[in-house]
Amino acid sequence: MKHQETIDYFLKIVWQNIANKYNNIASEFGITQSVGYLLINIHEEEGTTVSEVASLLGLKSTSLSRMLNNLERDGLIYRQGNQMDKRSVKVFLTDLGKEKRHLARVVVRKFNDYLNDHFSEQEREQLIQLLKKINDLTIDYQSN
Repeated sequence: MKHQETIDYFLKIVWQNIANKYNNIASEFGITQSVGYLLINIHEEEGTTVSEVASLLGLKSTSLSRMLNNLERDGLIYRQGNQMDKRSVKVFLTDLGKEKRHLARVVVRKFNDYLNDHFSEQEREQLIQLLKKINDLTIDYQSN
């Protein structure tokens, strides 16, 4: 089997094309796709712990720390220590961060509306079920 015929090849190129499209659009608003994703996933009132952010983005602490420092410097977020647990730090959005999050949500909604307009409900459901199955199989895979 050629590598261009594998499931993971198509998943990779499709995701890369989506990420590139999002990055092109996000750059018009002065952010990146990963920044938009992070902003979308920070809880409005209660904030989001740094460990939750790391898990969402799949980043190591050094990369995440650099990213959070840049976002804080750019005025999109602020960090606040937990009074009860000094080890826990939460990330909150500034007003500018909320504005950029709103823009990111609009972009994601419009893109998903575009995709949904080109799939039947049955195709959409089949795709989602197949992607869930691939995810479960990936998690369960043992390379022994």
